[in-house]
Amino acid sequence: MANLKSARKRAKTSSIRYARNAAYKSKMRTAIRHFETALQEENKEQAQEKLQDVIKITDKLASKGIIHKNTAARKKSRLSRKLKQISS
Repeated sequence: MANLKSARKRAKTSSIRYARNAAYKSKMRTAIRHFETALQEENKEQAQEKLQDVIKITDKLASKGIIHKNTAARKKSRLSRKLKQISS
């Protein structure tokens, strides 16, 4: 347990940030899952909408520094490629 006042504050702040970041990441994973469900149903219009949601969430997380920008780019690229395979 932290003894200094600043260390106690940092521990508290860290746990709050951890919970917030975990919620954001969970939201991203849920959006990806919804997109993949739409792909399995072969519903192109719905999959396109879900992909836009995933891209929006992923970009927001990358801009906030919750995930790395290259991780965001890689996820978006792979999901876009999956949609393109279904479309053709």
